[in-house]
Amino acid sequence: MTQVVRLSSVLLLACAIAPCGAGATDAIREAECAVWQRERSFARSVAEHDAAAFAEHLHPDAAFGVSGKPTRGREAIAREWAGLIDGTALVLRWYPAVVTLGGDGRTVYSSGPALYEDPKTGATRLGRFGSVWQRGDDGIWRVLFDDGIPPQPADAVAVQRFRDGEGAACPAG
Repeated sequence: MTQVVRLSSVLLLACAIAPCGAGATDAIREAECAVWQRERSFARSVAEHDAAAFAEHLHPDAAFGVSGKPTRGREAIAREWAGLIDGTALVLRWYPAVVTLGGDGRTVYSSGPALYEDPKTGATRLGRFGSVWQRGDDGIWRVLFDDGIPPQPADAVAVQRFRDGEGAACPAG
């Protein structure tokens, strides 16, 4: 009997910490799809050369390039990305392929392909990004960490594959 009570207590505690049941599945999917849309909005801010919208997606204490020497803070990241945002240094496009909610309900990992195009030569490269999003007390998801793998040269078939996936909606649970 004592073991049953302990097990029940552990299960109740687990459900208090992490969502349980069918409603939880809906809540997880809702959070993941919210970040899916937020990631797409973040990419759109760069595609539309909107520096203010780009900065609004960043956590004030964000760190970008975390696998190397990271750039820290919203203002520093926005300055570093200025040539990407205005499209003069590089044309960068990306979209989520995977979005996963963490157990705390406030942290999400997103990852997907990234297409880099040289505006001067038209040369294309493909890489992948990985971002960690955090939901603030205001309910808004912002990027806390961001990094990627170095892009590799991409042929026309690979670029087309990237473009074919660009419009995908948040996948069903």
